[in-house]
Amino acid sequence: MSVDPLTVDWSPEQTAAMQQLRDWAVSFAELNQHLAAWMSLPNSDANALGHIIWAAEADQPLTPADLSRQIGMTSGATTVLLNRLETAGHVRRSREHADRRRVTLRPEPGAREQARAFLAAAGAEIAEVLQNTSAEELRQATAFVARLTAASAQANKRLQHQAEAGRRSQRH
Repeated sequence: MSVDPLTVDWSPEQTAAMQQLRDWAVSFAELNQHLAAWMSLPNSDANALGHIIWAAEADQPLTPADLSRQIGMTSGATTVLLNRLETAGHVRRSREHADRRRVTLRPEPGAREQARAFLAAAGAEIAEVLQNTSAEELRQATAFVARLTAASAQANKRLQHQAEAGRRSQRH
């Protein structure tokens, strides 16, 4: 389905939902900047470390390639960033899979504790909203955001395939 987002007649509710999601993304990015200052890290390093910690907490640890895709950096730039985080004692690379070539990124306990301390200091307002929201409202919000996430992932995959096809056609 092709939709021109500039000409489609969005309902006020659809527009408000997208504006609120954008505002949340901006606010979350600002929280990440505070995390960076809290941990005395560059913003890009704190962002990467946040991805690594959240993935590990969900028992879905990242590979360097996963991290590169999520933070929008080349593999070389991600390697340099991971070297900094590893040298600082925030991250370790491990080989946990049957395929010993596959590297898994794990946060070090100290980094996890610093992130937890930050969330305890910074997350009171967010925790209050979550605690005061009904289970049904949370289920609906989760389902809605999951559908948007799936749609975004599908669009990203399509755009990646188009970009790869364009690069292949330029070589020939």
